[in-house]
Amino acid sequence: MARISAKTKEELVQAVGERYRSAEVLAKRRILDEFVQVTGFHRKHAIRVLNAEASTTARPAPRRSRLYEEGTRQAIVVLWEASDRVCGKRLKPLLPVLLPARERHGHLRLDDAVRSRVLAASASTLDRILAEPRASARGQQARVETIALDMLQPSLQTALRLSADAREEDVFDRFNVIGAQTTPRFA
Repeated sequence: MARISAKTKEELVQAVGERYRSAEVLAKRRILDEFVQVTGFHRKHAIRVLNAEASTTARPAPRRSRLYEEGTRQAIVVLWEASDRVCGKRLKPLLPVLLPARERHGHLRLDDAVRSRVLAASASTLDRILAEPRASARGQQARVETIALDMLQPSLQTALRLSADAREEDVFDRFNVIGAQTTPRFA
């Protein structure tokens, strides 16, 4: 049995349905057998589908108007970037602290309406708003997390490679790098 598309099945139901409803008992059985063979429906489902009156096309569900316009979205993306791209669940409690700090230092200016909408957004809403920027950010090179040198084992401290723009003298002046040892620092 070859698979047929949903659109073809719908057309077939409309064409065969009228004939099925107006047929006698023996003719209904023959029509039902052919319909089940072609569509792959179970007999009981086929009976229900064929007995149903032709329905009008289902209208799409009304779309909700967007509560968060582009200005709010942009502000949330800026705050998300400033918080090192954390998830919405972690960003939500950070917003009341981060937003005034960004405004105080002149990195962000929001009017009161946008500010209140940013602070009122739930963690799930933040994740929905950030879905597109997050997807486009995944295409970029992964970020490297920085770890304080004194948190590393001594053997890892010496194996740490410095980036090309960092000067070795500064690193050695700021951190007391211990030579390679075989015993772990944290036991």
